[in-house]
Amino acid sequence: MVLLLVFPGFQAIDLAGPLQAFATAAEEGGPLYRIRVASLPGGAIRGTGPLDILSEPLAALDGEIDTLIVPGGPGVEAAAADPAHVAAVAALAATSRRVCSVCTGAFLLAAAGLLDGRQACTHWRAAATLAARHPRVRVNPEPIYLRDDNVYTSAGVSAGIDLALALIDEDAGAACAGEVARRLVVHVRRPGGQSQYSDVLRMQNAGVATFATLLADIAARPGLAWRTQDMAQASGQSLRSFYRKFVDATGERPAAAVERIRVECAGALLGSTSLGLKDVARRSGFASEQGMRRAFVRVSGRLPSAVRRPGDS
Repeated sequence: MVLLLVFPGFQAIDLAGPLQAFATAAEEGGPLYRIRVASLPGGAIRGTGPLDILSEPLAALDGEIDTLIVPGGPGVEAAAADPAHVAAVAALAATSRRVCSVCTGAFLLAAAGLLDGRQACTHWRAAATLAARHPRVRVNPEPIYLRDDNVYTSAGVSAGIDLALALIDEDAGAACAGEVARRLVVHVRRPGGQSQYSDVLRMQNAGVATFATLLADIAARPGLAWRTQDMAQASGQSLRSFYRKFVDATGERPAAAVERIRVECAGALLGSTSLGLKDVARRSGFASEQGMRRAFVRVSGRLPSAVRRPGDS
C-alpha cells in the first residue's frame, strides 16, 4: 500500500504529483500500487487552491503500509504542532517499509523524530527554518531529493514527482520509471543529487524579458557555438551594447553563462541517461570530455561522476 497522509492545508500538487506517478506505473506494466489517501478524521480535507479531497480515516485503514508519503503545504505548521498528527506519523512510520516527505512535509517527519541524525532536504525556502527548529537533522538545502536508509525527503512542488519516479525505479526498474516520466511529460528524470537551483532559471529571472528567450535557446541547443557575437546578433544588439547589458542583467559574462548552462545540461543528461561521458560532452556543447570535466570543476566544484546516475559508468 502507498499511503498519502493529508491534513488541512496540504499542498495539492505535493499529493497529486506522486499519486499520479504511482497510478500511471500500473498502466505502463509496472507494479499495481494500492494507493490510499487518508487523514486523521477522514472525509473531505481542504487543501490549497482551494481543493477538497475525500480521505479515509486512519483508524479504518487495513493492510500493511509499504510506502508512507507526507505532503507539505501551509497547513504543515499546525499539523507538526499537533500531538495527534505527530503521534500518527510516528506510528505509521514504524510499520512502513519506506517513509517519504514532499516539500515541507519534512517538518512533520522531523516533529515525529524520524529525521534525527539523518540527512534531509525540503524546499530551499524552508531549509534554514527546518535546520533551526530541528538541530538534530542534517539539513541539506541543495538536492531535489535525498535518501537516508529508508527515509526519503524531497524538495518542493515538482520534486515530489521526481521522488515518486525514483521509488518506481527501485520497484520496477528504470524502463518503467522512464515510461511513466514520458506519460507525465516530464522531459528529464532528475537525479536526487541535482541541485534545486537552476542556473538557467536564475539568469532568466535576472535578465527578465531582455535575455530570457536567448538563455532558453542556449539551454535548448547547447551544442551550437554560441560565440558572443552570435548571441549579440540573436538579441538584435551591437556586440559592445550586448556585452554590457548582458553582464548588467545576469551578472555573468556571456561565455561564462554559456559554460554554466552547458554544465547544467550535461548534469541533467548524466543523471537521467546512461550515455557515455564523451556523448554527454558532445550533446552539451563541449569540445571534449576533458573540457567538460574542467568546466564542471569551475562551475560546481565537483566532477561529472558526482552527478552520474547510480549504476551507470
